Amino acid sequence: MTTTALPPGTHGSDAFAPLRPRLYAIAYRMLGTRADAEDVLQDAWLRWHQTDHAVVQSAEAWLVTTVTRLAIDRLRAAKVERESYVGWWLPEPLVEVDEHTPEVAAELASELSVALMWVLERLSAEERAAFLLRQVFDRDYDEIAALLGKSEVACRKVVQRASERVQEARVRFDVSQDAHRRVVENFMRAAQSGERDAIQALLADDIELVGDGGGKVAAFLHVVRDVSQIANLYWSFREQQSERIVYRTAFINGQLGLLRYIDGKLESAQAVATDGERITGIYAVRNPDKLAHVPDFLGASS
Repeated sequence: MTTTALPPGTHGSDAFAPLRPRLYAIAYRMLGTRADAEDVLQDAWLRWHQTDHAVVQSAEAWLVTTVTRLAIDRLRAAKVERESYVGWWLPEPLVEVDEHTPEVAAELASELSVALMWVLERLSAEERAAFLLRQVFDRDYDEIAALLGKSEVACRKVVQRASERVQEARVRFDVSQDAHRRVVENFMRAAQSGERDAIQALLADDIELVGDGGGKVAAFLHVVRDVSQIANLYWSFREQQSERIVYRTAFINGQLGLLRYIDGKLESAQAVATDGERITGIYAVRNPDKLAHVPDFLGASS
């Protein structure tokens, strides 16, 4: 992992601000919501200011450890709450029109996809932390061991087990941004016009459609994997809503996806996974609570 370079002379209370993007990246990936990530950072900031900085060898190591441990504790509590969540739980989407913005800058650009975070929900809090620290943030095993209070051997096993579960649950594709954009934009045009055959032709045979309504709006309580059923869903939605429906592209967790509006009001943020030719996953967040922070992009060009 490339460590965050602190300005010369930065120490004590001055060290938190330049490290904040990395700390937020860890907290959000662990927890999946802005509010929880911000709460963890606020708690870490308070603890940092109550600490004797003279005895801290590395501000970054101390803060990363503190944020990760706080996130593990909060995730354990959240998992209990999510057991009563209506339907599937997807992360609160980070939405931007332009990929070159702070939300999707270097700290959040790699391995932030909703598809990955959907899979990470199946891991325990410690498995998730170990996997992220090793595979995403490239932390050494001795650091992970110290942070989790386990031996290096145990941590290697945890990371290996988590990695295997992630690989079993999703197919990995290295897709260029241009190829991904082409598929998403073709799908948007087909969905907007209601061309059922064109929609279906863009769906992979092993596609999965996951909806998150949170009990606030209608959403499937099961993962939809039937290609024709998914194509019919988009076709019928267009037939029912007619000219009231508008799609716009936007970056959702660092990858191009779709925003769907009805009568100018955001109805869903749809993260899209592709293999470069067809769509392999659609992760549609419809829970209005999770869309509250998404700006109105209806007037923005797609």
